[in-house]
Amino acid sequence: MFDFRQLRYFIAVAEELSFTRAAIRLHLSQPPLSQQIQALEQDLGVRLLERNKRNVALTEPGRIFLEQARQILAKADEARSHVVAAAAGYSGQLRLAYTVSVSFHPALPQTLLRYRQIAPNVLVQLSEMYTEPQFAALLAGQIDVGFVRDEPIHAQDARNLRLSVIDREPLLLAMPARHPLANRSSLRLTEVAGDAFVSQPRELAATLYDRLVTLATKAGFQPLIVQQAQQINGLLALVAAGLGLALVPATMRVVRLAGVSYVPLEDSDAYLLLAVACRSNDHSPVLQQFLSTVTESVIASGL
Repeated sequence: MFDFRQLRYFIAVAEELSFTRAAIRLHLSQPPLSQQIQALEQDLGVRLLERNKRNVALTEPGRIFLEQARQILAKADEARSHVVAAAAGYSGQLRLAYTVSVSFHPALPQTLLRYRQIAPNVLVQLSEMYTEPQFAALLAGQIDVGFVRDEPIHAQDARNLRLSVIDREPLLLAMPARHPLANRSSLRLTEVAGDAFVSQPRELAATLYDRLVTLATKAGFQPLIVQQAQQINGLLALVAAGLGLALVPATMRVVRLAGVSYVPLEDSDAYLLLAVACRSNDHSPVLQQFLSTVTESVIASGL
């Protein structure tokens, strides 16, 4: 069966219509070139070239085979390019999940923008998913990487997952604008111990819910949760309606809703983790390229 080398030799002779010029082009002596063309014709069982001492011409089968040979080599070069790109992490597929609150953090859009520029041939599949379900989906092989808001609870999960912390994002109190403390530059949680709170259901957003309870307990009270919303941005509508206060990440300030003020908390533990999680044994080139892009984006944004 003929090989790529013979195809290249034949194309050179067919384009030059000269064994001498083809040999010079290929940086090859003429006898081996002639031998390879003869071997190719014997393998195919057809005469590809008419030649004499002065002229070389393509036969009709030779003209047909020239086009086929060019296509074969073009496909081979395309396959080689795809393989090299995949090995470098510039092509393939990446399944990425993120919590809703992360969509307001600059790390996500900046990473996606930079990654699209670096690896435009990677198909990125995006999913909104809370932190705990992300850990489960990672371990089940359903997603490749996730932007999460907490560390795994179970030691076995922690061993099987790898987390890279991006940010410890300050937590704020979203307050009705008419609240007496709404114009403060900062406050302690003890100052609102008697206020009503709104939150997401713990079964959906355990990280933020537990952080509220932990901070309130540290401040000496149990938060009175009077209403819940499925999504974190839905909490702001409840706050604007005066139903209660909400604990939210600082980047939620980009949501400017009439009737809502944001006040920083003075507690040093009032922050929410932001990390990128993946399987500890996943060393795929696409994932490694994405993780590098996350790091570059974080550095560029000054986080």
